[in-house]
Amino acid sequence: MKYQMLVLDIDGTLTTSDKTISNKTLEALLCLQQEGFYVVLASGRPTAGILPYAKLLRLEEFGNYILSFNGAKILNVRTNEVIYDKTLPENVVPILYQEAIDSHIGLISYEGDDVIAATPIDQYMEYEARINQIPIREVKDFPSYVTFPVNKCLMTGEPELLLAVERRLKKRFHGFLSIYRSEPFFLEIMPQNIDKAKSLQRLLNALGLTQEQMICCGDGFNDVSMIEFAGLGVAMANAQEIVKQSADYITSSNNEDGIVAVIEKFIKPASNTN
Repeated sequence: MKYQMLVLDIDGTLTTSDKTISNKTLEALLCLQQEGFYVVLASGRPTAGILPYAKLLRLEEFGNYILSFNGAKILNVRTNEVIYDKTLPENVVPILYQEAIDSHIGLISYEGDDVIAATPIDQYMEYEARINQIPIREVKDFPSYVTFPVNKCLMTGEPELLLAVERRLKKRFHGFLSIYRSEPFFLEIMPQNIDKAKSLQRLLNALGLTQEQMICCGDGFNDVSMIEFAGLGVAMANAQEIVKQSADYITSSNNEDGIVAVIEKFIKPASNTN
C-alpha cells in the first residue's frame, strides 16, 4: 500500500456544516484504522476541542494522533504522550493584553479544558467556546494569571478593528510571532514557524514514515502548507480557492462525504491489489 497516513482538518473537512461526522465517513475511517492505517486530526482548534472527535473516531483505541493549535502541539491519544509542544514566549502575553485593552478588542487563551478570557466575554469568544464544546470564563489580571505556557492567544472583535491591530502586531513582532486571521473576527497569535506541515514532518519522523506516504485533506488557508507538503494533497469542493490551487486533487464537499471519496479512489484500490 503506497499511502499509510490520512491527515484530516476538522471544520469544513471531516465535519459537515452542522459540525457532525456523517455515518458514512465515520464508518470508512474506522475501517481504515482497523486495517492499520494512521488517521490523524490536524486543526487550529485547542486540544480539548479536538478530543470529542478523536473519541468518535476511536483514535485512542487505535493509537493515533492529533495536532492541535495548528500544529503547535502533537498528542498521542492513547498514551497522552506529547510528541511536540511549542508555546508563546512569556513576555508576549502582557503586550497582547495591553493591545487588547487599548484597542477595545477581546483576548482569550486556553487553560486545560477551558477558554480563559482576559477581557469581558463577547459574542466571538462565545462562538469559539461553543464550536469547541468547552467552557469559557473571564479571569482577573490576565497577565499575572497566565504563569503557565500557552500555545496560542486569540484576539476577537469587529473585522475592521482587528485589521488595524493585525497590521500593528505584524510590524512589531515580524520574524518573532506568527499572526494571521483565521476568521474576519479572529486574529490568531502563534509561535513563529508553526504550521501543520512542519508539525507533520515531526510526526512522520517519529513514526518512520515519509511525506509520500501521507494524504492530507483540508479546506482552509491554514491547510495549504500540509496539502502542498503531502504525497497527495486534497482540497474539499467547499475549500477556499487558494487551497484548491495548492491541491493535487479536489474531492466532493464536506456535506457530500468528500473524505469517503478520497478513501475509495486513492486508498482502497491500492489495498485491494495487495
